[in-house]
Amino acid sequence: MSNAIHNPALAGITSEGDNISTFTIEPLHPGYGNTLGNSLRRVLLSSVEGAAITSYRIEGVSHEFTTIDGIKEDAVDIMLNIKNIRLRVFSDNPVELTLSKKGAGKVLASDIQANADVEIVNPQQIIATIDDPNASLTIHFVAQKGRGYLTIEESSESRIHSDMVALDAVYSPVLRVRYKVEKTRVGQISNLDKLVLTVETSGAITPQDAFEEAAAILVNQYSALAGSTQVEAAPALGQEDDTENQELNTLIEDLSLSARTANALVNNNIRTLNDLVNLSEQDLRELKGFGSKALDEVKLKLTELDLYA
Repeated sequence: MSNAIHNPALAGITSEGDNISTFTIEPLHPGYGNTLGNSLRRVLLSSVEGAAITSYRIEGVSHEFTTIDGIKEDAVDIMLNIKNIRLRVFSDNPVELTLSKKGAGKVLASDIQANADVEIVNPQQIIATIDDPNASLTIHFVAQKGRGYLTIEESSESRIHSDMVALDAVYSPVLRVRYKVEKTRVGQISNLDKLVLTVETSGAITPQDAFEEAAAILVNQYSALAGSTQVEAAPALGQEDDTENQELNTLIEDLSLSARTANALVNNNIRTLNDLVNLSEQDLRELKGFGSKALDEVKLKLTELDLYA
């Protein structure tokens, strides 16, 4: 059989909610389940592009450690709530936003004034609560795109307004990633891996888009290191190209086997080459009317066709 390492296949995607999907990747070269699983998990959590609020200013508040008249929360609580706002930013430059609300009630992310460059993903996120009917709250924000994590020191240095409070920002729209590796088989090859990867996002990106972006990032990284070297790759096992599929659909009668062997296979409802290669040697031995000579003949034929492991 070929010594090429077969490419994996995305065997299925299962949605477990609006922002949670499980990806099944199989079959994988032995040991590659953990290799791909760990790489994808790290890139998903650290490198998928997202957006966050990086600084803010509350009108009438001189610093972040103070109480605000007519507001239930203090400035620190408001800051923590602001960090939980999820959004999409469509501009490559920082975008300024404003929230202004008067009268008693909850102040939500949906109260941020609409902007063509920004979409709020979780509009029901609470920012503050106004207790006094005569009180008002005005907050100015700066949101921008990025990857990974922005420390408060880095955010302070890049502020576009020096009077704003800088925030450490988690840009990643991917909240959680978990994976497990199971064993799988294709035909007589029984030591292959199956990777089951579950991705949960904030809603700013779909799990499938995040998964594909992470895979594309890894492709770029490895391609830059591979130089001009190329390694032969074979299609995923069990998902060969059309020519190979046509070969597997070959009827038993057309394999040039002896009449006795061909009849024994057909009588046991084995009608195509594909049916044959999915049987183990032990399965063949247990077939009715199928002796050792017939087994040797089949093994020789499969070897000729490069289908016997």
